[in-house]
Amino acid sequence: MAGLCLFALGGALLASLPGTQFTLSWTHSIEKTEWRENWTLEAGRLRPTEARIRGTGAGMEPGPDARLTADGWMVWTPGLPPQDSVTLAASNFTGEHRLCAGTDCRPLSDWTGVKDQAVAMRACR
Repeated sequence: MAGLCLFALGGALLASLPGTQFTLSWTHSIEKTEWRENWTLEAGRLRPTEARIRGTGAGMEPGPDARLTADGWMVWTPGLPPQDSVTLAASNFTGEHRLCAGTDCRPLSDWTGVKDQAVAMRACR
């Protein structure tokens, strides 16, 4: 099965999404600014391909190659190596993560059926 799988931290499969490219976004808890990351699946791992924020502040430092776009985003290529798994924490201080698979963008709970729980993203195997 190809695609992105979403798991409860206990290991139960919550959802599987088709495709190899995904966008994850959320609102920073202190700065109240949107952060977006593009991810791709390569060789069974998650690789970040682009990050963007609409401002800087506490814990929101852009990468060293960041550039300001005409529409106000700071955009850069993360220096993070491919990951086996990425855990999305749940917080009462922020809104929910939003996950896009292709053109289908939804709050994370719409994909998983669970709210206010951490979720792990991994390549489906």
